[in-house]
Amino acid sequence: MASEQPLPQGPTLTIAQVVERTGLSHDTLRYYEKAGLIQRVGRTTGNQRRYEAADLAWLEFLIRLRETGMSIADMQRFAALRARGDATVPDRLAMLREHRADLADRIRALRRNAASLDDKIDHYERLLDQPGSDELP
Repeated sequence: MASEQPLPQGPTLTIAQVVERTGLSHDTLRYYEKAGLIQRVGRTTGNQRRYEAADLAWLEFLIRLRETGMSIADMQRFAALRARGDATVPDRLAMLREHRADLADRIRALRRNAASLDDKIDHYERLLDQPGSDELP
């Protein structure tokens, strides 16, 4: 989340406030609504979007799903299940468990890759420390 400020007084947030708090762009918020990731948000009489605290909390969770590599299609599937209510909790739990397992696999792979890079960095640093070393592999 871009900003950890408390929610302003009042029941709703403008799109600009949500942009500031989440770091999402106006276009992304509109896309998330169009794609069914968020329910259609309330509107003022001037047709301006007004987000509630629950909308913001849901957006923050969607950001976490996206940052951890969940596809938009899976996010849409999760959002659709959520919209159907508590009867879908087992399905949502299964999705999150699967996503968490995939994330754990990617974290392990990233750690292996980082270790490999560290080894190569160490190798090159040792070569640079050797006087007269003209050839770098």
